[in-house]
Amino acid sequence: MTGDRKRSLFIFIGLQVFFLGMYALHGVGIYGDSEQYISMHIHREPLYPLFLALFRMAAGEKAGLALAVTVQNIFAACSIFLLAEYLRKRFSLGTAGELVLVAIQLAPHIVTRYVSSYGIFVESSIMSEALCMPLFQLYVLFLLRMVWEDRRADAFRALAFAWLLSMTRGQMMAAILVWFVVRCFMLIVSGQFRRFLFPLLAVVCAFGLRSLAVHTYNYFVTGYFMGNTYGQVNTLTNVLYACDREDGEVFPEDSLERRFFDQFYAAADEIGANYQYGGDTFAERVGHLEAWHDRLKFDVLEAGFSGYYWSLEGTEDYYTQSRLSDEEAGRMLAGLLPVCLGQWLYDYLLLCTYGFIRSIAVVHPLLNWLALLLYAAAVGAAAWQFGRSRRSDASVFMAVALLAIAANVCATSVTIMCLQRYMIYGFSVFYMALFLLGREILNGVLRRGAGTELKTE
Repeated sequence: MTGDRKRSLFIFIGLQVFFLGMYALHGVGIYGDSEQYISMHIHREPLYPLFLALFRMAAGEKAGLALAVTVQNIFAACSIFLLAEYLRKRFSLGTAGELVLVAIQLAPHIVTRYVSSYGIFVESSIMSEALCMPLFQLYVLFLLRMVWEDRRADAFRALAFAWLLSMTRGQMMAAILVWFVVRCFMLIVSGQFRRFLFPLLAVVCAFGLRSLAVHTYNYFVTGYFMGNTYGQVNTLTNVLYACDREDGEVFPEDSLERRFFDQFYAAADEIGANYQYGGDTFAERVGHLEAWHDRLKFDVLEAGFSGYYWSLEGTEDYYTQSRLSDEEAGRMLAGLLPVCLGQWLYDYLLLCTYGFIRSIAVVHPLLNWLALLLYAAAVGAAAWQFGRSRRSDASVFMAVALLAIAANVCATSVTIMCLQRYMIYGFSVFYMALFLLGREILNGVLRRGAGTELKTE
């Protein structure tokens, strides 16, 4: 066995031991959202509930969940190994360099367990992130291969993993758009303007297939051919937070929308779940919005919608009530967002700022500025290096990492606050790109220095 194979085998076994050891240490993690995945709730995307159902059917309820968590941990170890191996070969790294890449990819799992307030080891939990994180690593792998090697097979694989991500978490539909932007940029650079139609059709088909798959899944689970509900209610929560009392006048006085608005606004005002109670400083305002989002959503909006629709004859069924609530939330969104757009946009930018910070750090008065400086340094270094060499793989990697982070942050902030576990996907790709970019710049400086010495001699 060659030295490279021995090294790869050692790293692969080490990763499996780490993840399965953490599973043995912490066991199966059941949290607040876990039951919704197990029960195939209408609010949840299909892939992870189906993943759990497959093992539960094969091994029973308790053993099935244990088996699913075992597979999650093995899958996570494999995804980290495959991405690290590919980057090692692409950048001609030694053992130390590959171990750095492995350590960076392990960091999000350690952070969510020992640093984040949530305190979970993701891959041992019954949460969709446990499947989403390794899927994201493989998506990044094929996305980079698509950019660097420009092979159609990798373009298809990257889009396929983006689609799987979107079927696991709704926010990850942004991965499909990232694929589209990257693919179009590649066509612009190569001057193949006539081929823009192909990625456009691919994205349309991906979203169309996703919608069909979700509707079909819900039909077999619930008997209703419908999409996942609650997205509009989620979005309305942040919009209502940004409203003033007079904004309700956008609706006719005798309309159902006006009635709901007056009820919701009064309830939100009573508990202080409105931007007017957010404080003066940046930290106070974003902290207040994050602290009150769930109370506003569950105790005010959901309670109000449910109470009304449950009282109507013929809407006693939960799925009917949930669909009607989402449709009504959509109508209210269409009326309210234009009149409170300024305040909503301000709040949205606050959420995005914390989202960007949590993508590469944790929120802390000192770390906040460090994270923003890291972004500035990464953008500047990537632009400088790309300007010096258009063949800079590390600069391209950083551009892809920043685009993926931005897409995730901006998509998530529309509907909910940017919790650490929602933002964790960009952590490892950013720091791997930063490490490789720094290494590439340093190697270039050393080569130029060596060349100057030779000329002097």
